[in-house]
Amino acid sequence: MSKKLILLCFVFLFSNTFFAQDVKEKTSKTKAKTEKAAAAKKEKAEKLKAEKTKAKKDAAKEAKKAEKDAKTKTSKTKKDVEEKATKTDKKAKTTKEKATKAKKDVEEKVSKTKNDPKSNTKYASDKVKENKASATGKEKSTEGKTKAAANKTKAKVKKTAAEEKEDMKETAVSKAAEKKVADKVTGKYNGKKVFTGPRGGKYYINKNGNKTYIEAEQEE
Repeated sequence: MSKKLILLCFVFLFSNTFFAQDVKEKTSKTKAKTEKAAAAKKEKAEKLKAEKTKAKKDAAKEAKKAEKDAKTKTSKTKKDVEEKATKTDKKAKTTKEKATKAKKDVEEKVSKTKNDPKSNTKYASDKVKENKASATGKEKSTEGKTKAAANKTKAKVKKTAAEEKEDMKETAVSKAAEKKVADKVTGKYNGKKVFTGPRGGKYYINKNGNKTYIEAEQEE
């Protein structure tokens, strides 16, 4: 009886030891699997975070470059327009000087004619007055045209991309204005119809129904 009892104790002890080892092994495997899954998940999250950070940096870099390029282009265009305006002002000054000289010459002729007893005083006086009036009118006309050209050139400062996009929107006002334009359509500029005026000026109708002039080389 005692032998059986001892044998049963050994069997029980062996069974418990085997069961404990099996449970420990299963627990260890489960823990390792859980830790591996957690590590993989953490690695994936870190990789995704790194990709997002890189994409954000790249986007910021591209935006900064685009802004720099836009500023450079606007600065160059503004400089070109200012140079053209300066040339136009110089030309206007030269034209005015010529007109003033012509007026002075006419006045000198008037003075000489009045002091010359041999000349037909009445005819000469009338002719000189006519020439004087013509010279004065030509001076004013030339000066006015030159100033208008200078103002038009100064007004052609390049708009920013956002301003130009806003200016070129199709509106009921712009559509109605386009229908009233008598000038010929000669091309397009960013999808808008380009009209050519009687003096060769190129323009399109903006969102407010007004003319916006462009350079000839900008026409598509």
